[in-house]
Amino acid sequence: MNTLSLMRCDSAEFVVGAVSPKDFPDDGCPEIVFSGRSNVGKSSLINCLLQRKNLARTSSVPGKTQQLNYYRVNEMFYFVDLPGYGYVRGGKDLREKLGHMVESYVKSSQQICAILQLIDARHGPTDSDRVMIELLRSLQFPFLLVFTKTDKLSRPKLNKVFSRLESEGVLGGISYVQFSAESKQGREDVLCWIDDAVNFDKS
Repeated sequence: MNTLSLMRCDSAEFVVGAVSPKDFPDDGCPEIVFSGRSNVGKSSLINCLLQRKNLARTSSVPGKTQQLNYYRVNEMFYFVDLPGYGYVRGGKDLREKLGHMVESYVKSSQQICAILQLIDARHGPTDSDRVMIELLRSLQFPFLLVFTKTDKLSRPKLNKVFSRLESEGVLGGISYVQFSAESKQGREDVLCWIDDAVNFDKS
């Protein structure tokens, strides 16, 4: 796979909304995973990367994604959209069920080659985001922090956010990208990172 194949995106299709491990595709294709809080913009990022308007359905209602959504890209690999953590429609029991399913998937899948951890630039990283980051550190996956909705902040405020995170050591040793679905800022940076991560995994 290379960046050009993603940037051209010859084909992209929704394959399955998995609600249990038996639903996961078993064709052995590499999986690039999208993780983050509810309503952080995972679907918008996927649509932007693939240059599709409504492939991944977006919603202003947090907690709508309650399954692992698999999208086959260029007949070569999957984008996997995880259920958002934090608020989930259906209450605490469903939230815990989804949490166990996501954790089990991330810890056991043999096809994961890279994870994009999305964080709302206006609010994060939240406590839940920090827990997820520590989990990713422990699992040794290549992972990228994608700070979404950067267009919602002025440049001075955005600079202040990242200066604070740098001084707190949150970003130490971690690759990150600033992203806006509106302006497409960061799109090529994310694609290049995915390309490097997947090629590194294959080497």
